[in-house]
Amino acid sequence: MGRQFFVGGNFKMNGTIKSITSIIENLNTAKLDEKTEVVIAPPALYLLLAREHLREGIEVAAQNIFDKPNGAFTGEVSAEQIRDSGIGWVLAGHSERRVILGEDDKVSGVSMKKRRGSAFVASKTKAALDSGLSVILCVGETLEQREADRTIEVVTHQLQAVANTVDDWSKIVIAYEPVWAIGTGKVATTAQAQEVHAAIRHWLSSKVSPEAAAATRILYGGSVSEKNCRELAKQDDIDGFLVGGASLKPAFVDIINSHL
Repeated sequence: MGRQFFVGGNFKMNGTIKSITSIIENLNTAKLDEKTEVVIAPPALYLLLAREHLREGIEVAAQNIFDKPNGAFTGEVSAEQIRDSGIGWVLAGHSERRVILGEDDKVSGVSMKKRRGSAFVASKTKAALDSGLSVILCVGETLEQREADRTIEVVTHQLQAVANTVDDWSKIVIAYEPVWAIGTGKVATTAQAQEVHAAIRHWLSSKVSPEAAAATRILYGGSVSEKNCRELAKQDDIDGFLVGGASLKPAFVDIINSHL
């Protein structure tokens, strides 16, 4: 049995009640590929709005969680709170959080400053899984790292941090998002994307298990649009997409249906 195609929509810090309701109405009335799993990630303020109004079969993801169950962590939301709200998914490790907010490759420690890094992303991932959530785990390299021929090294380092903490990958979907292609209009060629996806699957086979490699879905993200999605979807190791800006537009439906 093949891996189910998956399309996620990351709204980032975009949208209002009016615009997100409009997006939901469009998804609810559109004819979507029944074989594709669809998850949208609106800003935290609108998670319950989305969950309340989305039709059955479309799931909702939080864009971020903290790795503690409760406590004096002003502004943070726990995995338990997300789960209690009927939300089943969460993003972890998105490059905008790794780069802008310091959740990069530094070593984790006790203080917030020292806690930042791939180990922090791993800790969030484990907290989500322990609470029964599914995780879209984002990895990817910068342009500088790609030009230095370090793409596979960087991506597998980010994955290894999670493997050091998590044993069961059955509720993890990996999203490969080259940082240089996010929101820039640039997109990796189909060959570039497939090469990295194949390397990730090889890493899963050797470092986690052959079963995990066969079952884990690996998404591509980075300026995915209705114009390039169908060719990308044909690649053997591309199991769907994590879509940014295009998920706010009617063309998101075309991306969801790109595997038809």
